[in-house]
Amino acid sequence: MKEQISIRNAIASDLDAVISLDQWAPHGEKPAYWSNVFDHYVRRDKTDRLFLVAESGNRVVGFIIGEVRAWEFGSPPCGWVFALAVSPEIRQSGIGQQLFEEISNRLKQAGVTTVRTMVDRDDKLTLSFFRGMGLCTGKYLELEKQID
Repeated sequence: MKEQISIRNAIASDLDAVISLDQWAPHGEKPAYWSNVFDHYVRRDKTDRLFLVAESGNRVVGFIIGEVRAWEFGSPPCGWVFALAVSPEIRQSGIGQQLFEEISNRLKQAGVTTVRTMVDRDDKLTLSFFRGMGLCTGKYLELEKQID
């Protein structure tokens, strides 16, 4: 990647670019899902919610979303990262790392000392990325039950 990457807060006009980068939501559900996320993280001024985009030229090439969360079953406040995407044609150029480092710095400025995320154990790409960023199994376990 030859162009300079800048990382900034997401703005409302980034919505379409974020939708195009998302690989996880079913195609028909993307606009409604991302509109709700933008309402919660972009259109409201909250210091404990972070939605960052990586931009190359005038093009959004990645994003990361997180927030400060506190007190789930007695845990102290920590940073949670719950979404990350980088344009597939420029992966492995360090953009994901830059996004993660920036959100980590902002979470630290917000007063937390731990960053958490949750990854599907079969998602080797995302799991490998976060392990490369220094994340490892924490002291809390995710538990689930099918209720359909």
